[in-house]
Amino acid sequence: MLGLKLNINYLVDHDPAWATEFAEERDRLLDALGPLVKGLEHQGSTSVAGMRAKPILDILVGINPISDWEQCKGPLEALGYDYIEDAGIPKHYIFGRGRDATERTHLLHIVEIFSEEWDGNLAFRDALRTDPELRRRYVLEKELAAALAPEGRKKYTALKRPFIQNIKAGLTMRHQPKM
Repeated sequence: MLGLKLNINYLVDHDPAWATEFAEERDRLLDALGPLVKGLEHQGSTSVAGMRAKPILDILVGINPISDWEQCKGPLEALGYDYIEDAGIPKHYIFGRGRDATERTHLLHIVEIFSEEWDGNLAFRDALRTDPELRRRYVLEKELAAALAPEGRKKYTALKRPFIQNIKAGLTMRHQPKM
């Protein structure tokens, strides 16, 4: 089940229903954003089968040019998303959605397609999907971050950042958009 109280950090066991929830949300997003979307992917730990994760779907939307992100704002708000101005992830325009004002179920990251943000995030996801040892190490990193920052997503994200950047530095892939 999706949903995490705002600013609270903890991990849950993987739920196979997350893939179905993403597919349903992908369809809603494509209908709402239309030709602005050049690629749309399920990213983050909920996209990796068997991996513990915060119960929030992370969605990566690739657009070009990146300045078009503002055209996404109205359609996303109509779907129940709100813009998170200072989410702490450079070059990402992030929108959140939840069941109410105190809980998040979805985080949507708008980035420039084929940029370092697009390719790096998807290469990291794919590495997690194929490398059990990397998955194990990343779960340990996430559990430590959640223990050190049980409240505050910015701090949790900042604690994981060096691990993620180190792994991404060794990955090079170009991802063709899927929708």
